[in-house]
Amino acid sequence: MYSKLPNLVIGFHGCDKTTADNVIIRNESMHESKNDYDWLGNGIYFWEQNLERAWDWAHEQSTNPTSLIKEPAVIGAVIDLGHCLNLCDMHYIDVIKNQYILFEKQSRFSGTPLPKNGNAKDSSDLLLRRLDCAVIENLHDTLKQLKEPQYDSVRGVFLEGDEIYSGSGFKNKTHIQICVRNPNCIKGLFLPRADDGKWLIP
Repeated sequence: MYSKLPNLVIGFHGCDKTTADNVIIRNESMHESKNDYDWLGNGIYFWEQNLERAWDWAHEQSTNPTSLIKEPAVIGAVIDLGHCLNLCDMHYIDVIKNQYILFEKQSRFSGTPLPKNGNAKDSSDLLLRRLDCAVIENLHDTLKQLKEPQYDSVRGVFLEGDEIYSGSGFKNKTHIQICVRNPNCIKGLFLPRADDGKWLIP
């Protein structure tokens, strides 16, 4: 009864400038990510209300020789989360916990080993979320088979990065991430603008 989130949120998607130009200027569709390690399953990823983190990620990626991002850019989006698998809400956390139990039984029955979450090179964070991704995708597949309503989006908070000071429980890259599965949730796209320094930001 109380789990519905506010209608619209602002999200930011880090990418290459070519991608930003194709989406904003040429009106091309954004492509969903389908990596088996994606944190929230398959979909189009955004940082919720976090322009700086999107720029930071895009700049980080541009220094990686294997990355497709050569010139960092950010796309802004107005998003209606719709029917959201909100992993900041206890109800949906329980949904995922129960789905894991089902997924583990299915894996045992089929003799298929469970995927594992793991650290990326030179990082203590669980950046490779193969288990989490598989559980979430298994939930979507189960709902589809049962002809139950599909989730339009998935939302989760991630504690990432270094302590902001010694002994802190806060991390310098902590963020809320949104994975949009239903592209109709994206109501508008824009290039973020700089503020007008002559005015306060409301």
